[in-house]
Amino acid sequence: MNPINLQDYLVVSALLFCIGLLGVIVRRNILVIYMSLELMLNAANLALAAFSRFNNNLDGQIIVLFVITVAAAEVALGLALIVALYRRRQTTHVEDLATMKL
Repeated sequence: MNPINLQDYLVVSALLFCIGLLGVIVRRNILVIYMSLELMLNAANLALAAFSRFNNNLDGQIIVLFVITVAAAEVALGLALIVALYRRRQTTHVEDLATMKL
């Protein structure tokens, strides 16, 4: 059995990033777009952690820890904004939110 190498991690990271990018481009629901953006962020974190592990340097893994911490706060804020937009407009479709005026 072959051990998992750096290329395997990067292929998975690239696939996750492409799935997230496809979700951002194709979907019209703002909540699905938001989840796709988070998937892209996690793909970048996976690549950074893999590079860090295979270079025997913990700096990348420490950065990933900080990015995950900031992403948790960003999720809370982003979901609060999405809920506020939904309460105001009663929709989560991007086309309906593009013409937002007070």
